[in-house]
Amino acid sequence: MRKTEVLLPQSVFADIDRSGKTPLYHQVATKFELAIRDGSLPAGTRIENEVSLAERLNLSRPTIRRAIQSLVDDGLVVRRRGIGSQVVHGKVIRGLELSSLSDDINKNGAQPSTTVVHFEHLPATRHVAERLGIAVGEKVSYSIRIRYSDEVPVAILHNWIPASIGAITEAQLAKSGLYETFRNAGVFPRIGKQRLSARKVTNLEADQLDLPHGSAVLTMERTAYDSAGLAVEHGEHIYRPDLYSLEFTVVNKQ
Repeated sequence: MRKTEVLLPQSVFADIDRSGKTPLYHQVATKFELAIRDGSLPAGTRIENEVSLAERLNLSRPTIRRAIQSLVDDGLVVRRRGIGSQVVHGKVIRGLELSSLSDDINKNGAQPSTTVVHFEHLPATRHVAERLGIAVGEKVSYSIRIRYSDEVPVAILHNWIPASIGAITEAQLAKSGLYETFRNAGVFPRIGKQRLSARKVTNLEADQLDLPHGSAVLTMERTAYDSAGLAVEHGEHIYRPDLYSLEFTVVNKQ
């Protein structure tokens, strides 16, 4: 169901200083940020469209557009084709611990959900076999999933799981995160080797992630191993950079 727009009361903007040193767009963005932080505009809310807001506040459309873009840049709002500007909880932040995106979304206070785009059992290619440490042609489960945070697409997840792990079903992946499915099956990934990079999104990926064509995306390639050192999954994932970040601490040992 498409949510209706929520208009902040005119009184919220009553103290905007039109002759002060603080840019007007920043003042408007701050008003929205406070409303998002205090729950007046909860996750999933559609905020007022640019034209209406500009007319109501007697401000220019470029000013309002820049204010909303500021919220987008801070990960508080996303623009969705056919829907408008929608509030989210903020970026999904992943630390250095080995975890699944579904777990990360839960930790950030949002609701994860999944669409399984593709699922099949097939022979491992040389690329996948090398990553999983299995023979070329050995059976693996291959899935493509779109992960959502509060109904907003965050990532496209490609995963290959060796048959030795046991049967992983499409229904399980649609209902739960991969690592939750692993835990329920008595499989516990202990260590992961991963590589982060960036590239331009494909047209199909842009449509799936609700991004403009030609946008940049973050990518992560990861192979996870159990306590015995056996690979339990290989993943190649594509993330929206406005909704996902990796956070860790570095130390100078000199």
